[in-house]
Amino acid sequence: MAQDPNDDLQPDPEPHALASLPPGPGTSGFDGYVVALGASAGGLDALERFFDPLPSDSGAAFVVIQHLSPDHKSMMDNLLARHTAMPVLMAENGMAIVADHVYLIPPGKTMTIAAGKLGLVPKSPHGPSLPIDVFFTSLAREAGCRAVGAVLSGTGSDGTRGAVALNAAGGFLLAQAPETAKFDGMPRSVIATGLVDEVMPPEALALRIVGHVHNRADSQARPAKPAAVGGGNPLEGILHGLKKEVGIDFGEYKPATVQRRIERRMQVRNVGDLEGYLRLLESDRGEIHTLKRDILIPVTRFFRDPETFHLVQQVVVAFLAGSGRARSSIRVWVAGCATGEEAYTLAILFAETFDALRHWPQLKIFATDVEQQYIDIAGAGVYAEAIAHELPPERLERFFTRKGNQFVVKAELRQHIVFARHNLLADPPFTRMDLVTCRNTLIYFDLPAQEKALLRLQYALAEDGHLLLGSSESLGGRQRDFTVASAKHKLFRLARPLALPLDLRHPVPSAEARRKAGFPRREPSWNSEAGLIESARAELLRQYAPPALLVSAGRELVHVYGDAHRYLQIPQGQASLDISKLLVDKLAPVGLALIHKAAKENRSLRSEVLSVRPGGGQEIRVRLVATPIPGEFEQDRHFLLAFEPPCGPEPGRPEQAVDIAAISNERILHLERELAAIRDSLQATIEELETANEELQATNEELMASNEELQSTNEELQSVNEELYTVNSENQEKIDILHRLNADLDNMMRAALIPTVFVDTGLRLTRFTPEAGTIFRVRDGDLGRPIDDFAHSMDYPEFAADLRRAVDAALPTQREVRTHDGRWYLLRLLPYLDRPRNIGGAVLTLFEITTLKDAQRLQAILDSLPEYIAVLDSAGNITLVNKAWRDFAETNGDHGLVRTGPGSHYLGVRPPGPGPDAHAARAARVGIERVLAGEIRHFSLRYPCHSPSERRWFLMYAAPVGHPGGGAVVSHINITAWMEEHADER
Repeated sequence: MAQDPNDDLQPDPEPHALASLPPGPGTSGFDGYVVALGASAGGLDALERFFDPLPSDSGAAFVVIQHLSPDHKSMMDNLLARHTAMPVLMAENGMAIVADHVYLIPPGKTMTIAAGKLGLVPKSPHGPSLPIDVFFTSLAREAGCRAVGAVLSGTGSDGTRGAVALNAAGGFLLAQAPETAKFDGMPRSVIATGLVDEVMPPEALALRIVGHVHNRADSQARPAKPAAVGGGNPLEGILHGLKKEVGIDFGEYKPATVQRRIERRMQVRNVGDLEGYLRLLESDRGEIHTLKRDILIPVTRFFRDPETFHLVQQVVVAFLAGSGRARSSIRVWVAGCATGEEAYTLAILFAETFDALRHWPQLKIFATDVEQQYIDIAGAGVYAEAIAHELPPERLERFFTRKGNQFVVKAELRQHIVFARHNLLADPPFTRMDLVTCRNTLIYFDLPAQEKALLRLQYALAEDGHLLLGSSESLGGRQRDFTVASAKHKLFRLARPLALPLDLRHPVPSAEARRKAGFPRREPSWNSEAGLIESARAELLRQYAPPALLVSAGRELVHVYGDAHRYLQIPQGQASLDISKLLVDKLAPVGLALIHKAAKENRSLRSEVLSVRPGGGQEIRVRLVATPIPGEFEQDRHFLLAFEPPCGPEPGRPEQAVDIAAISNERILHLERELAAIRDSLQATIEELETANEELQATNEELMASNEELQSTNEELQSVNEELYTVNSENQEKIDILHRLNADLDNMMRAALIPTVFVDTGLRLTRFTPEAGTIFRVRDGDLGRPIDDFAHSMDYPEFAADLRRAVDAALPTQREVRTHDGRWYLLRLLPYLDRPRNIGGAVLTLFEITTLKDAQRLQAILDSLPEYIAVLDSAGNITLVNKAWRDFAETNGDHGLVRTGPGSHYLGVRPPGPGPDAHAARAARVGIERVLAGEIRHFSLRYPCHSPSERRWFLMYAAPVGHPGGGAVVSHINITAWMEEHADER
């Protein structure tokens, strides 16, 4: 949780952290909303669905954090750019964020945000990569209530720990509906925290975020409505409803922080004022529990403040576990444990210290919290893979078991902790605690509630017990009752136990407060009375009770009652409290057997009368009695071993003279023989077990090493799998684009009907159009074969050489070739460039020019005729003339065939020849029009065409063209010679 300038103390995010205000002015270069989208495997589809309906002018900046392979160039910017009109940018270190822009995390980087700028650092090659958690956490510090986080499709639990920090800062938290995600691991993990505000499909998430941003802007623009005073205060009504429904009096919490969390829920539920939200609470019971969880935020982690826990291990844990604290059991209370990380942290410290000292006393840790949901999470001991950043690999290996994407606390650690629901301000405290921790919980209470809580914590401590508070907490008015072990780390040692009785309803005034208030200080009289009662009890035990020993379940001596020194001895060597070494003579095996059987049958047992000579002195006859003493827990059970004198004969029965010594000796000899045999068998079994244990130890070490390697490999494979899935999604998108482009290319080539052949640098066939089959005898199964293997119908012996030159020297070739069936083609050989300056083969195209060749042949035929020939279209325009026509026109003044060449209207000009001849011109026009109209089959006209130097006569002949387009062929034949020969006849 971000620090709150309005609070008296500046809290660090911890259990039950309350929301804070957004960063103050000037702390950020961007004052708008920042939307962080976390996605992993399957995230491309979710991101596309998210951006499709998203408007481009929402006013927020969007940051996409994905699991990307460091060895693959991401195409995400190009892919997402097709689904949003906002600029899509690949983030760079130090890049300032701007509203209505989309920023993408680059491959191989971990990204954070600070002062409105994005920061990039290389991704760690060791351990799991959790870029979403990292960015969410930095965004929570940067933007506070302006932060929006959405967890989309993906495997694992990345984003869960960061989502808790984001929610603690007052941000808006969303998750993709698991049933709509291709991979639901990440959404389900963050939903399980109970902190998610909305669960929706990606397209609905986009619209919900826009509504949240606009609603927040509108609420900030509206003036705050003052709360009602007196009994109509809606805030008091909300607090009363909370207390009635969930049993927690949030009136003892700081009002400013509680009200900010209420305002956050109002923002999420789109409620404009407190009165409306109070009505919502009255109609929606689920919202009350959601508000409670929103106020009680479980922000914690393993080994938070490592220096503090190192000090606790050196000062407190070592003292309790070592010789400085001669206790058979250690009791610890973790108040406000949230989801249990701190309780497990202390258990790890004790376990490591016990192993180092090779001394394992009983440990019992009581971890409590006011929220039952968090207690259930702590009791399950299942945590996300993000804890790998909080614990070193050796601790993870020893105290946790990995199951999929989660770590589970091992039973050997879990069995020392009791999790229970407990309200620090309302429920009675625990007692006789050697260590009590309450870190960063008191700071969220008001001052009277802090005093009340400190009284309970002090009452729970045993003599010389230690109290650990948070970095921003203090003892307040109870400083005189403690000595400071570390002021920096807020570790205190109890110097003055709390006087009884403890008033659990109201705080007990301190000595200074009583003095100022005029209360007379009076020492309680029950101390002396208790001493007197204890002395009387001891005298009664001495006179009327037999000597006895209090023995723990581990066979260690705890307490001695009466004069039992006659039955005990102190053996040489290392000091020990084991009764098997302290009891004299034959009492040791008999006592151990009785305790064992009494524990098994859970009842008192008596032995036969035994005769012993302690230290070789006077014989003593005694009967041992073992009685189980139940404890608070099964492992706390003790036994009372009493030494009773032998009873006299029963009434009515004469006492028989029995040689007790003989019977005892015989019994002892029998038992010793059995014991010797059992010892021999036990020794053989021990040797076999030691051998097997050594083998198992070696095997276990090998298995542990293999397990570590497999676990590391599994983590790497999982990370690589997510990265490959993301890369595969991008590649699939690119393949779809290529398929569409390929289909467009195929359809274009089929529509063009142009024979085309593609070959690679080895002149092997790679692609061809169906039309190419008319020239090359190729089929679809021939791809990959050399082009030389196929016969072709071209009269082109240099084909292979020209093709090779196009590939090797990048020299294009163009020429006209003729096929065996008489068709003509324009052949082009061009080098195939797959990228700039790289030749990947050659492309062969053939354009059929047979019609053009036929037209050229026709023109040559016409040019060989001496007659003047012109071809007209159906409108009478000249389309074709022969060489004789052109020469005649040039000779008679029509240079460039402007008036009588192709494109000119033949019917609009006079026939060639000097001088007008109106009658002939009109006749020619009428005749040609009738031919063009199909009225006559042909038309001929003899007309003069004299020049200044000679007299000439021509015969014009017009005939229709047999073609659907119509037209006519007009020829002019010089008949001057014929006219002169037949002049006399005329």
